[in-house]
Amino acid sequence: MKNPTAAFYNFFSFLYPVVDLVLKPQKKILFEEVNRLPEGTLLEIGVGNGSHLSLYQKHKITAIDTSAAMLNIAREKKSPGIALIEMSGESLLFEDSTFDYVVLSHVIAVVNDADQLFLEIYRILKPQGKILILNHFTPDNWLRHVDRALEPVAKSLQFKSFFRIGDIQAITKFRIVKDVDVGMASYFKLFIYQKE
Repeated sequence: MKNPTAAFYNFFSFLYPVVDLVLKPQKKILFEEVNRLPEGTLLEIGVGNGSHLSLYQKHKITAIDTSAAMLNIAREKKSPGIALIEMSGESLLFEDSTFDYVVLSHVIAVVNDADQLFLEIYRILKPQGKILILNHFTPDNWLRHVDRALEPVAKSLQFKSFFRIGDIQAITKFRIVKDVDVGMASYFKLFIYQKE
């Protein structure tokens, strides 16, 4: 069965640069954290159009996406040494304990099964490996009403507007290391988790 998220992003790829402009300030904070980490092997799940690939300053990078159209654009921008592969994060084709780090930038609210995604991440991370998660998370303030109201529109755009990290049961397999607000009203956050 065709992945509806991949189909949507194949169609949407030509408009994605507009989304990039909105996400750029948040990604800057994410990459400051990524580039502080000791050098290692890093998997980015949901690389999209790859507009940010030049921000990686070290690490051996493998980046995946389910959208062939997005990956074609990313291939035009990639730096030497970065491997780009069409693959689903919910069914990773890597050996156990392969990566030191996993990056998820605005991905977990668009995957079909976030719990399966995190079970796969747990499997392919090395012991003490870290996940860096940048995403919107519905806060307990007035924005929760906006997220609820947007659910029908969001569903048609293949993402979840009302979304909380606690909705993911498999996240309990990891220990939280850092929690950073990266947007106003605590709407966007950067979480860093570690595999024990």
